[in-house]
Amino acid sequence: MQYKQTRQGYVDALIELARENPLVVVLDADVAKATRTCDFEKVFPERFFNCGVQEENMMSVAAGLALEGFIPFATTFGVFASCRAADQVRNSIAYPKLNVKIAATHCGISTGGDGASHQANEDIAIMRSFPNMTVLVPGDYEEARQATRAAAAYSGPVYLRLGRDTYPVVEQIHGPFEIGKAKQLAEGRDITIITTGIMVSEGLAAARLLGGEGISAELIHMPTLKPLDEEAIVDSARRTGAVVTAEEHSIIGGLGEAVAACLAERCPVPLRRVGVRDVFGESGMAQELLTLYGLRASHIAAAARELLKGRSNALGRTA
Repeated sequence: MQYKQTRQGYVDALIELARENPLVVVLDADVAKATRTCDFEKVFPERFFNCGVQEENMMSVAAGLALEGFIPFATTFGVFASCRAADQVRNSIAYPKLNVKIAATHCGISTGGDGASHQANEDIAIMRSFPNMTVLVPGDYEEARQATRAAAAYSGPVYLRLGRDTYPVVEQIHGPFEIGKAKQLAEGRDITIITTGIMVSEGLAAARLLGGEGISAELIHMPTLKPLDEEAIVDSARRTGAVVTAEEHSIIGGLGEAVAACLAERCPVPLRRVGVRDVFGESGMAQELLTLYGLRASHIAAAARELLKGRSNALGRTA
């Protein structure tokens, strides 16, 4: 299996876009080597702006560039984009619905050794709460490249969530990228697994594990968390009658709660959420942390078994 960085897919797309469109510009908050925007700076130095360790100011500068007709990509770590600069994002970008793209790298527990202060496990919850904000969470290098191009073509604020580590390349999610559309990767009859971001590879592995036990799992990949593809969720839930969500984010405010709200209103079925369980992270190797915080295929499969067992017990009592 091939492994690549989603942040590199983002920057490779930026270079492609800049060659096609002179209005594309990139801002960074003095972390260009980490976000990989240094690659863009080498090719287009006159269209790269290092705003220093001033993330709030960077968002305001991006807003000003958007008002002048540019397509700015403001780039920094997820915790700084979503937490430190939240006021500027809310009032200077989301509220006036400006055409700013916020690219956040180093998101999720797999940020690794930098520890809790740099592991953005609440950024989706924050960005989803802002009116007018579109939230994209690609699953691998190629989808990050496609999502970046889609963000550039979209008119309005976009939050693009990227990681630090190398992640599996998942060919099943490649192809046309449409904002607001889910991707069905496998059909099933017993349970639905819905993933977002890098958890797609774990979801595929979980479906295989369950298949070996005679459990037919439907797999849906959700690279857009806002707007949410509610039709895909509801259609699948009606077929299977049970749903497990999996995300590299807190179970509060992310994919799990978005799916739960959709199902509660439109198709109530049993649901389990796999994600970071309302705790801060800690320093460690990325792959070790994914295991420690319960973000593996085995954890998704266990949640599915628990859900199906509970449903069977409930049916037995009813009978």
